[in-house]
Amino acid sequence: MSMPSLVEALERHGELIPGQRRYSPEVRAELLSMSAATIDRYLAPAREKDPLCGLSATKPSPLLRSSITVRKAGDEVEQTPGFFEGDTVAHCGPTLKGEFCRTLNLTGMHTGWVFTRSVRNNAHLHILASLGEALEQIPFEVTGLDFDNGSEFINHDVIDWAAGRKIFFTRSRPYRKNDQATIESKNDHLVRRNAFHWRYDTADALMVLNRLWPVVNDRMNFLTPTKKPIGRKTSPTGHRTRVYDAPRTPFDRLLNAGVLSPAQERELIAYRDELNPAEVARRIQSIQDRLTAIAKRATLDLEASLLTPVPDTARGIKIRRAG
Repeated sequence: MSMPSLVEALERHGELIPGQRRYSPEVRAELLSMSAATIDRYLAPAREKDPLCGLSATKPSPLLRSSITVRKAGDEVEQTPGFFEGDTVAHCGPTLKGEFCRTLNLTGMHTGWVFTRSVRNNAHLHILASLGEALEQIPFEVTGLDFDNGSEFINHDVIDWAAGRKIFFTRSRPYRKNDQATIESKNDHLVRRNAFHWRYDTADALMVLNRLWPVVNDRMNFLTPTKKPIGRKTSPTGHRTRVYDAPRTPFDRLLNAGVLSPAQERELIAYRDELNPAEVARRIQSIQDRLTAIAKRATLDLEASLLTPVPDTARGIKIRRAG
């Protein structure tokens, strides 16, 4: 559970003070005793549902596929940090027509460490620039990358870039999302949940998206514990169920892996302790408000225009515009 560390951080930064804003030792004890299900029930009324659904923009690329190692669901999980699954998320709104922003999303298989950046489009130049930025900012060596079969990844430029840095390169099987279950999950609860389903197709929107991701990444990497599947067990009734380890943040898993130097550990621990969870949440909300102001009205107007009946004067009937 993340509640003990979250409460401690909020108290350390003066966000929770006994006797103020209905916070008390009794409230503290109740928070620490809450189950995850109870927290979800309390938060349910405050969680808005997105008005739009996402579209898939992945286009299989036959280029080089036969020469790239296939990584399947169920393959052994790497036991050291460095191997990442990656994908791009299309911020297309209700239609894939035209140019729109994409978000490159990487997640480490061993630690759960995430790196997220948005680009103008899926051109190789932009993808390579973001991958280069990832190598600079991820605080440990990136040793492997696993992508789907999209042409933004399966091309000579990206493969040569990886080979030049001795990064092991693999791909999933076409149309098998379970091969990349980890990154598919992150696409939803990291990218979609924080950037919504609006259409972002302007330089202003791209700039704001890239103000959002460092803050979201900090919250995910340093403040959000996650569970990892470690095996399966058979229940007394004969059902096979997954077994998970204790929840830990990606940073805690990174510390336990022992790949950081003492200087890196001290620097990153100090950085984590400086993060005020409430201030991080306020910054994310402020940036999200800006994104919504930029894109909500335009996206809803575009969606409405795609569904507007159009007279077919030649046949005397009405047809609907398709996106």
